[in-house]
Amino acid sequence: MSGLSDALEAINGFIASGGDILLWIALLTFLMWTLIFERVWYFKFGLRSDSNAALALWEARSERKSWEAHRIRDALISRVSIKVNSNLDVIGSLVALAPLLGLLGTVTGMIEVFNVLAVTGGGDAKSMAGGVSKATIPTMAGMVAALSGVFGSTYVNRVAERENHLFADHLTMDH
Repeated sequence: MSGLSDALEAINGFIASGGDILLWIALLTFLMWTLIFERVWYFKFGLRSDSNAALALWEARSERKSWEAHRIRDALISRVSIKVNSNLDVIGSLVALAPLLGLLGTVTGMIEVFNVLAVTGGGDAKSMAGGVSKATIPTMAGMVAALSGVFGSTYVNRVAERENHLFADHLTMDH
């Protein structure tokens, strides 16, 4: 139990040295990775049933050359594409938001430094160091969150693009 309390104490110390914005960055990172894992889960387990259902509807058609058949094909591709691309824009937005939250932490930390400068006249370096810490740690945390999200976002976007193309290729117009 000592290891858990030591870990919680270290986390609390990190948050105290970086400010409350670190909690928002942690929440954003958790949400971002939850959505990334949800997409990976869908690609592994849910996509096959959705694409098989749409493919079965297409295969049940007796003719596939008319204008109406082309529109039905486009609609099936669109429905599967919407499911495949679900939450990808949100993930991208969260990746972009992470460094902005880090910069917000930088600004609030610098305000604290300027406040210490105004109150003490610049003579209290120890008090200013706390503000500098609150200015740099959130920036680092926001960048780490964004970089980790870039890798996950790139992966799910690439898989989504590939699956969209593969599904469209499966809807043949041969008869």
